[in-house]
Amino acid sequence: MHAVVVVAHPEPASFTHQVAAEIARGIAAAGTQHSVERADLAAEGFDPRFGAPDLAAFRDRLPPPADVLAAQRRLDRADALVLVYPVYWWSFPAQLKGWIDRVFTNGWAYDDTPDGRPLEKKLRRLAVHLAGIGAADAGTYERHGYATAMKTQIDHGIFDYVGARVATSDILRTTGTGFPDAALAAAREIGRRVFCGRAQAA
Repeated sequence: MHAVVVVAHPEPASFTHQVAAEIARGIAAAGTQHSVERADLAAEGFDPRFGAPDLAAFRDRLPPPADVLAAQRRLDRADALVLVYPVYWWSFPAQLKGWIDRVFTNGWAYDDTPDGRPLEKKLRRLAVHLAGIGAADAGTYERHGYATAMKTQIDHGIFDYVGARVATSDILRTTGTGFPDAALAAAREIGRRVFCGRAQAA
């Protein structure tokens, strides 16, 4: 089983990158039959701007730009997608949101045609694991409804639309007792759970 861990943070020494590394270690530790590939959007220089070539691909069903095709091929090889990101304004950072905007194209992630046929969800094979890095405590998320809003927007609004199953959705805290060790241990556990039960189901 193969996982792609996408990390969105411009600083390689950031806690976000540490979490991504621990998740990758957890996947590797779960079994020699598992492989993991990290995609560092900032280091790779991924352009998150949905530009004229992306719009032409959407409107006219032209091939997407080369960087989008490369990202799609990477995901075509994957059984699981893990997104690791800091929570900015209760959502993804712009680069990760732009990656979703550009990579999850009509015709590849879903098929929505104007001829009245039902929407085809094309990523049903893909399990998704979300690991947000948040500074606010759990009470803040619950008190203001941020946790529910993020699940509605991301888990349901994006991944349910394309048929991908969100297997885990976690916020790792950068505050509180035990930081950073507790959060890094939780990241390793996320990695160990990525393929839990998948081999039997395959």
